[in-house]
Amino acid sequence: MAEVAEKERRILVAIDEGEESMYALSWCLKNVVSQNSKDTLILVYVKTPQTVYMPLDGTGRRGSQSGYMFSSDIFAAMERYTCEVAGGVVEKAKKMCWDVLQQDIMIQTRIENGDPRDVICHMVEQLGADVLVMGSHGYGLIKRAFLGSVSNHCAQNVKCPVLIVKKPKTNG
Repeated sequence: MAEVAEKERRILVAIDEGEESMYALSWCLKNVVSQNSKDTLILVYVKTPQTVYMPLDGTGRRGSQSGYMFSSDIFAAMERYTCEVAGGVVEKAKKMCWDVLQQDIMIQTRIENGDPRDVICHMVEQLGADVLVMGSHGYGLIKRAFLGSVSNHCAQNVKCPVLIVKKPKTNG
């Protein structure tokens, strides 16, 4: 019987600072990535845009003399910080990949800017992902209604299978 060549898979894993995404990555490494395959793991971190609120003066107008504006130095410091956080999360995720698999695997990393829902969907399409793996924050109905569910949005809008990994609750 002839052996069928194993297809290369592009597995996109959405990561962030949360325990849920690192758990999803760990679960993916143990249960989805094949030890002897040519899988490519694509780690995607999305930096959300910084929201700046202008203070209101006593009349309800924005930006009056009693108000203040952020200087470009503060914006630059905020951007440096978000870049450091993103870099740290990506490095932690890459280290986890090497520690869990104990072998070389093709890993690509991307740090993108924008709304995570839109960016992740776009990256799946742009990079030709065969599967999308995401963690679930496990928000309740009310919180999900206000914040929106990134995983639900992606599951509804990407054209590949989506694996949403929920971290088990710990007792205590």
